[in-house]
Amino acid sequence: MRGQMMQMPLSIGALIDHAAHYHGDTGIASVETDGSLMRSTWAGVAHNARKLASVLKLRGFADGERCATMAWNNTRHLEIYFGVASAGMVCHTINPRLFSEQLIYVINHAADRALFLDKTFVPIVAPLLAELKTIEMFVLLGPPDAEAAAQIPGLISYDELVEIGDAHYIWPDLDENTASSLCYTSGTTSNPKGVLYSHRSTVLHSFAISLPDCVNISARDTILPVVPMFHANAWGLPYAAAMNGAKLVMPGPGLDGDSLVKLIEAEAVTNAMGVPTIWHGLLAAAEKTGARLESLQRTVVGGSACPPSMIETFRERYGVETLHGWGMTEMSPVGTINQLLAKHRDLPAEDQAQLRTAQGRPMYGVEMKIVDAAGALLPSDGQAQGNLMVRGPWIAASYYKSEAPSTLIDGWFPTGDVATLDADGFMTIRDRSKDIIKSGGEWISSVELENIAIAHPGLADAAVIGARHEKWDERPVLIAVKAAGMDPNEVDLIGWYEGKVERWQVPDAVIFVDEIPRNATGKALKNRLRDDHGDCLVNQDGADKIS
Repeated sequence: MRGQMMQMPLSIGALIDHAAHYHGDTGIASVETDGSLMRSTWAGVAHNARKLASVLKLRGFADGERCATMAWNNTRHLEIYFGVASAGMVCHTINPRLFSEQLIYVINHAADRALFLDKTFVPIVAPLLAELKTIEMFVLLGPPDAEAAAQIPGLISYDELVEIGDAHYIWPDLDENTASSLCYTSGTTSNPKGVLYSHRSTVLHSFAISLPDCVNISARDTILPVVPMFHANAWGLPYAAAMNGAKLVMPGPGLDGDSLVKLIEAEAVTNAMGVPTIWHGLLAAAEKTGARLESLQRTVVGGSACPPSMIETFRERYGVETLHGWGMTEMSPVGTINQLLAKHRDLPAEDQAQLRTAQGRPMYGVEMKIVDAAGALLPSDGQAQGNLMVRGPWIAASYYKSEAPSTLIDGWFPTGDVATLDADGFMTIRDRSKDIIKSGGEWISSVELENIAIAHPGLADAAVIGARHEKWDERPVLIAVKAAGMDPNEVDLIGWYEGKVERWQVPDAVIFVDEIPRNATGKALKNRLRDDHGDCLVNQDGADKIS
């Protein structure tokens, strides 16, 4: 029919071309593995991305072949993001925190043909060489390095590789459904599962997270993605930053609080994104040094539940808005952001603060519902708890190379979370379905109990598990890590819950440990905690807690 719109594919190549053409002189600041600061621009990233793509094509890399990365957030990693995908290949970002067996598994499962790595990770990769069946080319992200080359035979210098490339290489015309990048979930009890993104899904996700009611990204922003580029594509921030022409500040390996405070102040960062453990370190460093974080306007916190005390500290002490978010690798990954509605503007501060403890509401493109164990729809009344289901154009339909044709149930993706939804769409994660505590026929949220515990000044970290109980099936137990120089006891911590939750929800016991075991993305390994401490309440009646 005449009079319709042009048909142009949504592509990652178009994102970097836009950034280079209209925001070419906008800066990219990057901390190198040696701690030095490298400066580039969007035009410089695009220039090297084309050169890299041309060299890979000359070396015979075909459309759809996987090029793996094991790298920090830095400029070279950014060039690979755009160069590999825009040329029709797949950028497979590998989490170096995986166990050796898992690293071998994901590389071989993906059939990666090349591996680009920072020098930090050479000692991790070198012992695995004999087990990596498909990699033909190892590339060090930097200039030639004799020490690294001695550990990996045939190691190529990225800088030398790019130098011989063609800066005028033309991106091929790609179908927008062409695969662009590959991320694996962090396995806990089974092998990681691959999630394959497309150009279309990535561009649509970039549009969505750029919106004011989501992460809110513009050309006037300076963005610090502390979330690693090897974790769910750094929440899509590299692509959204290119779409909007925002300045990027890449922190490299320096993710400690002192380094981040210095970087925020030196580069006048406006928006920063990361997991709660990162912000605990940053707030401690800012308190210690007296830093004011004057440029910082917003932090986005995801990956695990954000303690309300952290939101309050950012707001009251530094004037920083903290946005609670939620998502999954299978969702590209952002699903919700906690931006308040117009009707909430006149609410008292304490009521607004209560709203912000939720994970937020979905942006356009994400649909949500909660269902019971039989799959029946539950009401969105803010009270009913059920299994959270999602669907949308950037949500996985199946896993990479999975024998199952789909992971969906009646067209919806089962997240594995137990949640509530209210009439405005605000979603609150009550727990992972495998972690929620079932006590005497009632559900207790381990997340809620953890948020309360971590606000205690005597704790550095905490997790809550359901321990087996002869009378009540399960009862909550707090696993706690003491803060440096502090010595809280069990009575202190159990008393901390008074007035904050119902009496029957208060943990029955506290177990102090040196650290909470976590997986490659920082989530507490509660299966391991249950193995170690799940029988600590056996033979205790717990009647005083439930009655």
